[in-house]
Order: sequence, then structure tokens, then C-alpha cells
Amino acid sequence: MSQEETTSSQVELEEFETQDAGELEALRAERDELRDKFMRVLADAENSRKRAERDRKEAEMYGGTRLARDLLPVYDNLNRALQAIPDDSRQASGALIEGVELTLRELTNVMGKHGITKVSPAAGDQFDPQLHEAMFEAPLPGTKAGQIIQVLTEGFLLHDRLLRPAQVGVSSTPG
Repeated sequence: MSQEETTSSQVELEEFETQDAGELEALRAERDELRDKFMRVLADAENSRKRAERDRKEAEMYGGTRLARDLLPVYDNLNRALQAIPDDSRQASGALIEGVELTLRELTNVMGKHGITKVSPAAGDQFDPQLHEAMFEAPLPGTKAGQIIQVLTEGFLLHDRLLRPAQVGVSSTPG
């Protein structure tokens, strides 16, 4: 082989290697870009899965909120019916009263089974705006400002969410 042919072959080989290196670098860049896109899509899919699971759990726990709120007046009315019966009539209406008490107890059990619990403050407890609704404020000797002096209706929680605040009267007596 002549020197000219050898030089020509070397130039061709260098051009081929340069072209090959450029192609290889382009392929690596494309691979890295595709890997990055894949990782982003994978992370988005995982986030969507977690969000769907969280939404499913929340719907399971709190999906019955409207029904639960609609049942609270039934509880209140049964409770009021029992409280309205005069003591002298209790003996005469024993079976009826027992039926209403059983119905109220069953309603309370069903509500408890579904995560509905009572918020039952007592007179003397401290007012908590997260759980109680102040219906009136009045000075009452022997109490401190912010103490509950009367409970008008019980409140209810659905798991950890407030369905209805307990309606209370609060002392305004300065401490």
C-alpha cells in the first residue's frame, strides 16, 4: 500500500471514529432524556395511585356525612320525646317509653358503628370553639368566663370531623 492510500485510509478511519463518537454521544443524550421522561411518568403514576387511595379512604370514612347529618334531628326528637314525659305518666306509658328508649339506643348503636360519636359537654367544662357553638352568653355567679353553663343540644363527630357542634350557653362572668 502506498503512503497516500495509507493516509487516506487513516483520514477515513478518523472521520468514521469522529462520526461514530458523535452518533454515540447523541444516542447517550437521547437515552438520558428518555430515562428522565420515564422516571417523571413513573413518579406521576405513583402520585396518582397514592391520591386515588387517599380519596378512596376519605370517601369510605366520610361518604355518609350527609346521611349522618340528616339522622341527627331524629336522634334529637327521640331524646326530646323521652325528656318531655312527666314522671307521673312514666308508669302508665311504660311499654311506649321502653319502645322509644330502645329505638334511641339502637340509633345510637348504629351511629357508633359508623364512627359517629357524641360531643357531650357538661356544665362547668371550658368552651371549645372547635366542638361547641355558643348560643348565648350570660353572667352566672360562681363561674368563670368561658365556662359552659348550659347544654342545649349535643354535638356529633364523624370519626374526627365535626358533624354538628354542641350548642351551649357560656358564662360571661369576669374571672
